[in-house]
Amino acid sequence: MRFVRAAICMVFFLSLMLVSGAKAQDVAKHGHYKNFRVAIYVVVNATKELVDPKVFAEQYDRVSRQLKFDKVYIEVYRNHLFATDAEIETVKKEFEAKGIAVAGGVTLAAGGAGGQFGTFDYEDETDREECKKAAELAAKHFNEVILDDFFFYTSKSDADIAAKGARSWTQYRLDKMREVAQDLVLGPARAVNPNVKMIIKYPNWYEHFQGLGYDLEKESHMFDYIYTGTETRDPLITDQLLQQYESYEIVRYYDNIRPEGGNRGGWVDTYSLRYVDRYAEQLWDTLFAKAPEITLFNWYDMAGPFPAVAGDRAQWERAPTSFDWNAIVKSYHSAGRNGPGPGWATAADAALTGVDNVLGKLGNPIGIPSYKPYQSDGEDFLQNYLGNVGIPIEMTPNFPTNAKLVLLTEEAKYDPDIVKKIEHQLASGGNVVITSGLLRALQNKGIKDVVEWEDTGRIISIHDFLNGFGAGNGTSLNDPKHDNPSILFPEIRFYTNDSWGIVRGVAGAKGDPILLMNHYSKGVIYLLTIPENEGDLYNLPQGVITQVKNYLLADFPVRIDAPPLVSLFAYDNNAFIVESYRSTVTHANIVVPGTGVKVRDLETGKLLIAENAVKATADPRRRHTYPEPPRTTFHVTINPHSYVAYRIEK
Repeated sequence: MRFVRAAICMVFFLSLMLVSGAKAQDVAKHGHYKNFRVAIYVVVNATKELVDPKVFAEQYDRVSRQLKFDKVYIEVYRNHLFATDAEIETVKKEFEAKGIAVAGGVTLAAGGAGGQFGTFDYEDETDREECKKAAELAAKHFNEVILDDFFFYTSKSDADIAAKGARSWTQYRLDKMREVAQDLVLGPARAVNPNVKMIIKYPNWYEHFQGLGYDLEKESHMFDYIYTGTETRDPLITDQLLQQYESYEIVRYYDNIRPEGGNRGGWVDTYSLRYVDRYAEQLWDTLFAKAPEITLFNWYDMAGPFPAVAGDRAQWERAPTSFDWNAIVKSYHSAGRNGPGPGWATAADAALTGVDNVLGKLGNPIGIPSYKPYQSDGEDFLQNYLGNVGIPIEMTPNFPTNAKLVLLTEEAKYDPDIVKKIEHQLASGGNVVITSGLLRALQNKGIKDVVEWEDTGRIISIHDFLNGFGAGNGTSLNDPKHDNPSILFPEIRFYTNDSWGIVRGVAGAKGDPILLMNHYSKGVIYLLTIPENEGDLYNLPQGVITQVKNYLLADFPVRIDAPPLVSLFAYDNNAFIVESYRSTVTHANIVVPGTGVKVRDLETGKLLIAENAVKATADPRRRHTYPEPPRTTFHVTINPHSYVAYRIEK
């Protein structure tokens, strides 16, 4: 989205590349890495500068000495600036001569002011004509063209207000951008070049797309392919506060919107980072999601005569991390005595080379299906917070009818038949987890026909947490070594003995369920009560999240007992990855159902040592305990900002 924006992780464009020269064709076929292709996005200012042979030679040398890359997207237009036909062809031929595949790029941005983005006014004929001209120019020179992520709509001019009429801004913008996509981009581009393949890159703020005209339901199928913005940057200092897990999860969601290769890759940039490791994490997570291509934004950052900024990494700079910047710097060889040092291209290559050694051993990603209907919002980005506490999620735009368990957040309220789908899932013997946000949205819309739960509208401050299954006493889930802060939760009302609070919070003499259970037909419905601030999921005692995982992941092939900011990525071939975003060494338990199982490190080949399984201890005064199935536990240590890949062997 920004001028200095996202390094998109782009997919493998085998059939789409029409490049000259046998060497370029060979690169397009094989690539420099075993499991993905690497592209660099060249913004239009750089396109114009690279016409100079001396500039091209210097910058290409700077990049190619640090990074293996297969392809460039040569931008022809951005912010009212066009490249000329001669400039485009000159730069295109220079890259092709080096064996680099080429495609076109267009950014339909209109400047902006005060740091805020500006878009075209698509009720203005001058802007409409400029949009059309940009699409035609790109299609004239390339058989593949990507739109950088400014193809949305913010204008509220008098003409927009009049055109909107009685529609909501969301509906007006969705309608308008479908028309613009066809009449001003796709139609003109295909008229100029019938062979052109048009790609729309969707950015990272997917929860809010519909409000600005981005349409994942219809528009995403109008284009030949889509692309994924996986640039989550830093989760604390940026305006969006995107969580690290999103660099993985957003690829999975877009893959389910455009399956079978319709999502061509991911895109990452170098901006808003407090430390260089965060850049590597974005690249890793994009590829853990099995993106076939990754685009690095942008050429200036890869070629610039300046070193990458290590940032504030003093806490872990001496640890043998997965991305060891100190070792990377030591191994870097400058072109001259006064060279600028390793740049962002070096950082990218180090991260990509390391992860390439693992990716070929991973199957297809799996996770708890979470239904997010098209054009929906509510409990924004909650799936990524859950991913950051070690619950693997697979978001889908369609209700997963064959799943054993389905997670439904407040977003599901946009499906008018959601209660019927919940009933059908339960009657079919499946389980459903709804969040407190969805309960609040549905409690006067039919959910009480399934379960009589109520969000009272009151808030409770909870400090103490208990585990308990059935009637009797609970066991504390608080960590005696670390005092957690009090956390605000919505108060949930339910009928005792009709429903059971299997994880509970206590505030003084008042209780509140954190995980509530009720049987319906052949299935079980759970209520997961979410803190008023979703970020407080990270402040819950580790024991609380572990117990939630025991229920939600009961049928999953693996789960982890770990502190927050440790994620689990699982695959259908019994491989899995544990990644820590934490700044200190992390101790975690890997829990695998069954006995006699083995877990092997995919990089070292070594087997982990199994621990004695932790069995549920029954209070003699209790009549019921949670019937935990046999399981094997493995204790592991994970370095800061690092990942470890494993495989389960039975």
